[in-house]
Amino acid sequence: MSGAPKRSVRVGERIRSELMDLLLRGGVGDPRAAGAWITRVEVTDDLGIARVYLRLTDPQSSERQQRDVVKAFVQATGFLRREIGHRVQLKYTPKLEFFWDEGVDRKRRVEEILAEIAAERGDTPDED
Repeated sequence: MSGAPKRSVRVGERIRSELMDLLLRGGVGDPRAAGAWITRVEVTDDLGIARVYLRLTDPQSSERQQRDVVKAFVQATGFLRREIGHRVQLKYTPKLEFFWDEGVDRKRRVEEILAEIAAERGDTPDED
């Protein structure tokens, strides 16, 4: 085993990179996509589906803004898929599915809970 990442992982990273390039160059003209960034792309092993996870640069974004940014990308799916097809040059371009990336929110919530537990115990972060 060579230790190299699976093809689906490499393709996912390439798609993420190309989508970010499109965003930075203004390729998604929808104002709801302003401030969006691609956190990760997970591609199925058969390269048929690419699940694209999105965030906004504003950490205090509302649920409405989160829904709107996903909708903006869903509406631009045809354009984005066509661009990815030209840039990545696979035999078949994966179907793009867009999701709000909740991983950051979950991590933040776990950190808040741990801080609350530490405060209840009277622990300080510097103690060890």
